[in-house]
Amino acid sequence: MSQVEVSRMKPPLVPLATLIGRELRNEKVEKPFVKYGQAALAKKGEDYFLIKPDCQWVPGNQSTSFSVFAIFDGHNGISAAIFAKENLLANVLSAIPQGISREEWLQVLPRALVAGFVKTDIEFQQKGETSGTTVTFVVIDGWTVTVASVGDSRCILDTQGGVVSLLTVDHRLEENAEERERVTASGGEVGRLNVFGGNEVGPLRCWPGGLCLSRSIGDTDVGEFIVPIPHVKQVKLSTAGGRLIIASDGIWDALSSDMAAKSCRGLPAEIAAKLVVKEALRSRGLKDDTTCLVVDIIPCDHPILPPTPRKRQNVLNSIFGKKSQNSMNKLTNKLSAVGVVEELFEEGSAMLAERLGKDCPLNTNSGLFRCAVCQVDQPPSDGLSVNSGPLFSPASKPWEGPFLCANCRKKKDAMEGKRPSQPTVMS
Repeated sequence: MSQVEVSRMKPPLVPLATLIGRELRNEKVEKPFVKYGQAALAKKGEDYFLIKPDCQWVPGNQSTSFSVFAIFDGHNGISAAIFAKENLLANVLSAIPQGISREEWLQVLPRALVAGFVKTDIEFQQKGETSGTTVTFVVIDGWTVTVASVGDSRCILDTQGGVVSLLTVDHRLEENAEERERVTASGGEVGRLNVFGGNEVGPLRCWPGGLCLSRSIGDTDVGEFIVPIPHVKQVKLSTAGGRLIIASDGIWDALSSDMAAKSCRGLPAEIAAKLVVKEALRSRGLKDDTTCLVVDIIPCDHPILPPTPRKRQNVLNSIFGKKSQNSMNKLTNKLSAVGVVEELFEEGSAMLAERLGKDCPLNTNSGLFRCAVCQVDQPPSDGLSVNSGPLFSPASKPWEGPFLCANCRKKKDAMEGKRPSQPTVMS
């Protein structure tokens, strides 16, 4: 093949400005709208929420924009909920490496969420206060949704096919056998409240402290086997979009996921959030703080999410009969296929080493290691890899990451029951 023929096969060069213009136009077309609403009624005044639709993981760079929606359901006071609301996002972003692409940002986000949750817990416990909080923390970047959660607040996804998916895991000891086993293996005791006469009442709790949850931020008086390590799930929606309902247990103790989704379908997010709260109150009354965020991820050519085709199908069936039923079934199947959700990542292990990966960030210029949790650079002699120790597996390499400073290593060992938890140490 001659040089002339080879040159003819090459695509023509495109000016950089043209490429940038195309990218911007595609970004504008493809990126969905995010619309939201919130509603809340207080019983104890311990629920807090965070709405930040205009975040950037590289400050000043609009192309790195994303949205955050979170609920913090406090207990034994409000300090932990307020502290997590004010500090968690910054701690997550501090664990994001610099100079990465959007694809890499989404890949490292689950690990950064784990580091941010643990760092927030360490910082709050250093304050010496005893309150705690559940956290359901949702990051939306285009069509990708990443949810990190500890406790029993919940996030559900309602897609256009009418399929409701749970994006969180409840960390209630009563309902989660795996968490009960982990807590007892780490040194905690699980049992019900004993009353006079030896009778046991109420839900399963962890002792000391009597907490019904196995994971939270705070709760210094309970024991560090109650861990802040979140369950993380990351999914990618189809371009049909979807609706997220994020709510505290005041909603979920009254409504199932399906009931909450059905109560507000086809309505704008602001009205939908109020209807979910109203439905919960109608079902159970105001027995707890009741907080709900509804977030719609909407294609640019739709002002609101369209209702699912199920109700329309029933109406048309009554008018046009069997022939229309077949047609509507085809339409429903088509919409359901469009609404398929792709699962990108899910992990719920409470073992910190399993959640932080094997990267060992070494600053080649200074020779310093960076702690995977607190993000502080220290000499290798001042900290340890999670693989190090007198009894590490022959298959592991103690010089491999993740690297933890001495303080975060103590936290890791306490969570795994390898050393006494701070609250049980006698002075």
